[in-house]
Amino acid sequence: MPFIVSRRRVGPLRLISVNLLGADPAITEIRIPLIEPGYEHLTAHAVHDNLAGIRNWDWIHWTGMSSTFAEALTAAGGVLQWEPPVEDVILDLPSSWEEFRSRLKRNIRESLRHCYNSLKRDGHQFELQVIEDPAGIRAGLDRFLTLHRMRASLKHTVAHPDRFCGQVCRDFLYAVCERLAERGAVRLFALKIGSQVVAMRLGFVVGDSLYLYYSGFDPQWGRYSVMTTTIAEAIKYAIAHGLKMISLSRTNERSKSRWGPRQVAYASACEFNLRIRSRLACKAYLNVMSDKSYSSKLIRRLVANQSRTWD
Repeated sequence: MPFIVSRRRVGPLRLISVNLLGADPAITEIRIPLIEPGYEHLTAHAVHDNLAGIRNWDWIHWTGMSSTFAEALTAAGGVLQWEPPVEDVILDLPSSWEEFRSRLKRNIRESLRHCYNSLKRDGHQFELQVIEDPAGIRAGLDRFLTLHRMRASLKHTVAHPDRFCGQVCRDFLYAVCERLAERGAVRLFALKIGSQVVAMRLGFVVGDSLYLYYSGFDPQWGRYSVMTTTIAEAIKYAIAHGLKMISLSRTNERSKSRWGPRQVAYASACEFNLRIRSRLACKAYLNVMSDKSYSSKLIRRLVANQSRTWD
C-alpha cells in the first residue's frame, strides 16, 4: 500500500487526503494496491490501524480495487462513496497474427489494408524497430517526446495533451525507462520510413503481457495512418514473442475499441473520515472536481495554486 498524504490549504480550510502513490494527472494511469489473494480482509484492517496514526485526515481516495478488497474495506468499517470505475482495455492474443486478424471487424481490416497498401503504392518502405537495450533508450525517448509533442499540437482532431510538457515528467520518464530497460522490461516501438522514424509507441513487458503506454507521430505522415500501422506491428511482435495479452491502457476510445478488446473494471471510491467536517469537505471537493461549470473550473484553479505539501 504505497500511500501519499496530501495537505492542501484553501484560505482558512486545511484539507488532508490520502492517495495511492502516483496521484498525478495522467503519467501513472492506473494505481492499484498489490494484495495477495485471500489477504484482503487482513489488509483492510491493517490499513485502518495504520491510518489511525495520521492525524486529522479527511478522506482516502481508493483506486484500482478488486471487488473483494472493496467488500473488505466496507466490512472493516469504511464509509465509502463510489466513483465511476477505472477501466483497462485488454487484447487477448492468439498464437498467430492471421488468427488475430480474422477476429477483427471489417472496418479495422479495411483500415489495415489501407495503411499498408497506401505506403506501398507511393513507393515507401517501412520497418519496425524495437528499442529495448539500455544504450539506445535515451536517444529513442528523445525522438519519442518530439513525436508526442507533434501529435499534441494537432488541431481539428481528437485532442491528445502533451503529457510530458513539464521537465519533472520528462525526467521521470527517462529515469523509469532507463531503470526498467536494465531489467529487460522496456519496448519502444519505432516505425521507420526510409531514414526517418515517423511514429512511436512506448511499451512495457511484464511476464507474458505487454502494456502499451503513450505514443506520438509526425503529422506529415498522418494520411498513411502510421499510428495504426505501428500498433499492428507491435501486436505482431507480441504474438511472435509468445505474449498472451496486450493492455491498450485506460479509456475505451474508438482507436482502441475497434481492435475488439475486452474491458477490465477496477473499483474507485472515496472513504470518508467519520468526522462531519471531513465528510462535508470531501463531498464538496469531489463535487467541484467533477463539475464542468465555469465557477467550478475557477475553484479548481484556485485549489491548484494553493499551498500543498506531501508526505
